[in-house]
Amino acid sequence: MKDYDNAVAFLGQWGRFQLIFFFLLCSTIVPNGFGAFTLIFLTDVPSHQCLVSDTNITEDWHKSIIPVKMVNGKPELSSCSRYRLDVVRNLSALGYIPGRDVNLTDLEQENCVDGWSYSKDIYESTVVSEFDLVCSDQWKQPFTTLIFFLGVVFGSFFSGQLSDRYGRKLVLFVTMAVQTVFVFVQAFATSWVVFIILLFINGLAQINYLAALVLGAEVLTGNERIFFSSLGSCLAFAIGYMMLPLFAYFLRDWKSLLYALSVPSVVFIPLWWFVPESPRWLISQGRVEEAEAILRKAAKWNKVQAPNAIFEDCSAETHSKEQYTVLDLLRLSSVRVTTPIVCLMSFSLCAGYFGLSFNVAQLSADPYISCFLAALVEIPGYISSWVALRYLPRRLSLIGCFLLGALPLFFIQLVPENLSNLSLTLELVGKYAFTTGISLIFAYVAELYPTVLRNTATGICMAVSRIGSCASPFVLNLRVYFTYLPYIILGSLAVLSAFATLFLPESFKQPLPETIQQVEEREKKYILKIPCLICMKSVI
Repeated sequence: MKDYDNAVAFLGQWGRFQLIFFFLLCSTIVPNGFGAFTLIFLTDVPSHQCLVSDTNITEDWHKSIIPVKMVNGKPELSSCSRYRLDVVRNLSALGYIPGRDVNLTDLEQENCVDGWSYSKDIYESTVVSEFDLVCSDQWKQPFTTLIFFLGVVFGSFFSGQLSDRYGRKLVLFVTMAVQTVFVFVQAFATSWVVFIILLFINGLAQINYLAALVLGAEVLTGNERIFFSSLGSCLAFAIGYMMLPLFAYFLRDWKSLLYALSVPSVVFIPLWWFVPESPRWLISQGRVEEAEAILRKAAKWNKVQAPNAIFEDCSAETHSKEQYTVLDLLRLSSVRVTTPIVCLMSFSLCAGYFGLSFNVAQLSADPYISCFLAALVEIPGYISSWVALRYLPRRLSLIGCFLLGALPLFFIQLVPENLSNLSLTLELVGKYAFTTGISLIFAYVAELYPTVLRNTATGICMAVSRIGSCASPFVLNLRVYFTYLPYIILGSLAVLSAFATLFLPESFKQPLPETIQQVEEREKKYILKIPCLICMKSVI
């Protein structure tokens, strides 16, 4: 409502009600920190070779039956082939010694027809070892991650409609319950197909994060709302992310890990009885008495007196009679340059964020420490974004994030292989930059668009960012062709986005635009005046 903040001003700031609500709502976000990052451990690939179960060959032939291949200039045992077992069996029976009596390079090879044996040095089992997602089925590894993110994308499309129709609180806790059930049930998957179907549904339920953000933004006011949206919710997510490697370290079997990760959500679901529905949503549904009852209870918690009629003078917001659609983001001259640029920025940030998050675990012999460090670096990232939102221009902040994220990705190619810790440090710097940028971009998008287009633009921006997360596992998979190709792609996208940011207007310390005319006036005042921009506009 238009006068809502004034109507609830009697509650004050950071009273007992706001503090309890803040921490309870943040706690519901903690399980989202597991989310996609669980796949770091579930889909990690243990060292593996062809299984050789035949006991009718000598020890020498057992040691030599796996071919040696050169990988990045180093000899490694083949993961997907062996010398033909029937030939080896005959040579062993004749008493031939491999390498002395027989030139191994002359022997015919075959695929791992009997399956694989997996190393248990790091994991007892993963989804990869359970369903043999290696060699000819290696494509299923990134596809598994893609399925989860597709679930998140589809869930995002329906989250707003569900929350508007059934309420923020109901959607929040129902989706938490769905997450709990399907994380637990995933452990009983009997095939890879069943597993990814359950994983997709789990991705759909990740919209509880969005429901929590909306609920917090509507219940809290002023500085409370800013602190929750820009820092509190993000730190709760980071705490869950940091808990994940701790669970995975002690539970190295993928099924046990899923059992354990379903527990926190079970603990938080009873918070239903303590977290209130959004009074704003109740009022929009005509349930004013229920909204007032919540606020009177809050007044008792804060030990203040509520007025007799809290919403007596409140009036609904008046909306423009003219309706706008997604196509208007490209049709209207004031935003048709802005829209493709913010989409590019969102895609680059999300692809870089998830790409580095998944890749960091591959850089160290201990994926648990690497994952924890990748989670830990998010805390200064979120704090930096909060500081930047308060004190720094938006364009300068985002350009800095893109360049700081890109430079380590280009420099990492120069690091010698024996300095793995330096490579890890560079990736963490990049991860810090992309984390900060993601926290900034959605606030910036909301400031760039007028009220009549703001919700649509934010939705498009979020959808494109989800496409970036879907692309990240496939970008990482390109390292099988060239080790540094993922870094080059992600770094180049970041540099391109930094340059594109120059074409956007500045919104720092400016009031939110209400009309398209206000956007046009601000664009003329703040946008960088260079011939290239004029050419772009004339073409569009």
